[in-house]
Amino acid sequence: MNKLSFRIGGVHPADNKFSRERSIETLPLPKTVYVSMAQHLGAPAKPVVAPGDKVKAGQVIAEPGGFISAFVHSPVSGTVKSVSMRNDLAGRPATHVEIAVEGDEWAEGIDLSDTLVSEIRDDRQTILDKIKACGVVGLGGATFPTHVKLNPAPGKKADCLIINGAECEPYLTCDYRIMVERPREIVVGAAIMQKVLGCRCVIGVEENKPEAIAALRSAISELGYRDMEVGVLKMCYPQGGEKQLIDSVLRRQVKSGCLPIDAGAVVQNVATALAVYEAVQKNKPLVSKVMTVTGNCLPADRMHNYRFRIGTPLSFIIEQAGGVPEGAAKIISGGPMMGKAISNLDACTVKGSSSILYLDAESTKRKPAGNCIRCGKCSDACPMGLEPFLLNRLYKAGDIEGLEKNAAQDCIECGCCLYSCPANIPLLDNVRQAKAQALGAIRARAAAAKAAAEATKK
Repeated sequence: MNKLSFRIGGVHPADNKFSRERSIETLPLPKTVYVSMAQHLGAPAKPVVAPGDKVKAGQVIAEPGGFISAFVHSPVSGTVKSVSMRNDLAGRPATHVEIAVEGDEWAEGIDLSDTLVSEIRDDRQTILDKIKACGVVGLGGATFPTHVKLNPAPGKKADCLIINGAECEPYLTCDYRIMVERPREIVVGAAIMQKVLGCRCVIGVEENKPEAIAALRSAISELGYRDMEVGVLKMCYPQGGEKQLIDSVLRRQVKSGCLPIDAGAVVQNVATALAVYEAVQKNKPLVSKVMTVTGNCLPADRMHNYRFRIGTPLSFIIEQAGGVPEGAAKIISGGPMMGKAISNLDACTVKGSSSILYLDAESTKRKPAGNCIRCGKCSDACPMGLEPFLLNRLYKAGDIEGLEKNAAQDCIECGCCLYSCPANIPLLDNVRQAKAQALGAIRARAAAAKAAAEATKK
């Protein structure tokens, strides 16, 4: 069988899936959770609770703050202690609802049983309403509200739903474990989204996960879903990138400035499919998720795939897993390619949390940067077809017009350029800044045009 892959760029870091055989464990509840109002793309949610309020697990504690926003639910039962600013894992302040945990009582109407519900009875609008009401967002990293993504603008039509099971980031195994342990729920969740979009579905899984491929194919066959298949992807980073998946599966390129729906595709993560299943079939809000605890300086018996309640302090999870290992020079949320260093261990998990990754000094220490030797390896590796060496030069020259002209705004911040550079130039850092400048110029121009149009109307 032909294996699928994108046609531009990519690199091949060691996958280091050390925790792949560690079954999902459920973490105990902490004494206190801190639930962020800014854990999804778009406007922060608006709290609807106050100190002293009693809440149950699954109860709404915040409403969407705009069109691109999401409901937030209490992950536990207890008493609201405060609604105040608290730093996230990057040290940035955000509003959090602090809840003292008092047992584990759930809101009415939530089905917590393991019984599979495969019959999809709800119509399209009811499904979208349930997904929105349960606060489901994309769990592949972007945390874009799922109900918005599944409801394309008039005139836009998806002819393929792609479920992302690539998990191409080294070390991470949380998606792999849910594919192996809960394939039927993922498949039903995919079928629910198929019903909303009215299109076929391909679940893309990298070739290094044969057990997951077999489990998903068995589930599709058992449940009798048509127009759904598992596509085997070649191991190549960033195979799980949205635009790269579309190219791999459909052989279509998403043009600069366009969205995946413009190429006839909607991409959702396997964890999102599971959350959609729980929302629609079980009326269960998104209040828990699976994360991987792993690293190259962590003993094998201390690696885990944990199901945690959102809002659990990172320090609590670290303590449950045996503490910070000796030799850990950096702790990362996410994978080594696109993850972010954790500067605040008192920060709490959010809907997009996927790992606590410990890396030693040897793998994190940056080597001295040399001069560009114009070898072109960064351009060859870029999955977006950009020229990172040129963007780096334009950024240093302050040429924002040149950055925009050379599509700095299309960078997906995958790190392939940095990974491939023999001169150890901090290309990712500089191109990330270049991207921000280009996007700032584009937004400023759009805002000026809007203001001018409004002035003309007056």
